Amino acid sequence: MMAAVVESPVSATQKTCRVLASLADPRVSRLTDIAAATHLDVSTALRILKELEGEGFVERDPESKRYVLGTQVYAVHRAMISGIDLVALARPSLIRLARRFGDTVILSAPTGWESVCLDQCFGDYPIRANYLDVGSRRPLGVGAGSLALLAALPVAEVRTIRPLVDERLAERYPRYPASLMTARLNAARRAGYAVLLDVVVEKMGGIGAAILGPSGAPLGALSIAALNERIESREPALAEALQGEVQAISHAWLPEQRA
Repeated sequence: MMAAVVESPVSATQKTCRVLASLADPRVSRLTDIAAATHLDVSTALRILKELEGEGFVERDPESKRYVLGTQVYAVHRAMISGIDLVALARPSLIRLARRFGDTVILSAPTGWESVCLDQCFGDYPIRANYLDVGSRRPLGVGAGSLALLAALPVAEVRTIRPLVDERLAERYPRYPASLMTARLNAARRAGYAVLLDVVVEKMGGIGAAILGPSGAPLGALSIAALNERIESREPALAEALQGEVQAISHAWLPEQRA
């Protein structure tokens, strides 16, 4: 007579890992979806999510009730990638760009279907575009740096992300319809840098370029935020400077540079 197979109980650590892993899929963001994806009951999933939120590994949007991976996850990820400290590597570029052009320079990074502001440096122009704080998040594609990140992602990944992004556009960004994002996304792919004017904040805009990591995936983005006319009148110079700084940062993890 064949003995019955007894499944080992799932440990608390395994349950927590399952919850974190489920959030890597941008389609899984609501409590019921997370519970279903992890094969946990809703009360258990909620308890784990609250604990992870308290430690900074998960964040919950109070309006949409959606959960996303928190900044602590990105910090761990950043430490993992060949010891790269993106904030430290990019800081000189932020300072140089702010001094040269006088406007706000931002470093952002992708996390799930959003981008997070990692660092910023202000120039000396009296009208300052400082509507982002370090740690603040936006859907990918909202803002020049965030749009540059989205443009650098594989097309298949963008197709997965866009329904979530488009829903958030309709909720919070009435000046930025999904059709306009598609047009600006295509333009960014053609140009190699992103420009977005007068859609997030009236009369303000930005220009951004993606920083590609060792695998070729976007690890971050540099962007310059300013009055629309300050972007439009200097677009070629801004684009050239951004692309030069992005290349300088990327050289830090080229094998010949690290030997």
